[in-house]
Amino acid sequence: MLITAVEPRRKGLSALFLDGEFALNIDTETLLKSGFRTGREISDEQLHELILESDSRRAGEKALYLLEHRSHSQKELADKISRVTTREAAEAAAHHMAELGLVNDEEYARSLAGELFRRKAYSASRVRRELLQKGIDEELVEQILEENTPDPVEKIKELLDKKYARLLDDEKGRRRSIAALQRLGYGWDDIRTALNQFENEDE
Repeated sequence: MLITAVEPRRKGLSALFLDGEFALNIDTETLLKSGFRTGREISDEQLHELILESDSRRAGEKALYLLEHRSHSQKELADKISRVTTREAAEAAAHHMAELGLVNDEEYARSLAGELFRRKAYSASRVRRELLQKGIDEELVEQILEENTPDPVEKIKELLDKKYARLLDDEKGRRRSIAALQRLGYGWDDIRTALNQFENEDE
């Protein structure tokens, strides 16, 4: 195949034209380093290798860009990278970041769980769901929950005092408060117990 044109594109990409037709977008720096340019022949094997190198470089750059802004779990990082490259390249880049110590699922999970418990006041079940969705190992999730979960009834009473006390005087407000607590992941038994204790203490 003959490379008949190379045209610049956005985001560090170049459009590669083979035998007069557009073939694909390729990472510009990878293309420059390869030595392939307009007027040169390229075989299927060479093109395949060029694509793999391009994907790998783009995945690595995307990983570093994402990690500059905040921490990620390895799965979350791979998921985001895969939006701009192949899944294989994304997972390889995320794994490489973990090998370099730039991604640590345990540290990330402990930090996220603490934030979800404290700032968002999520229940243990809601925190569990969030961590599992990030790809955190289930055994690690259970360990973190065992070490950090506050008493659900006391946490609900704290929320009632801070946010919902004024809504409990009428039935509509009471239902809204219960629904909000359920969205945070709290079960009805704990909510009912907390409501009873809160109202009795208030009296």
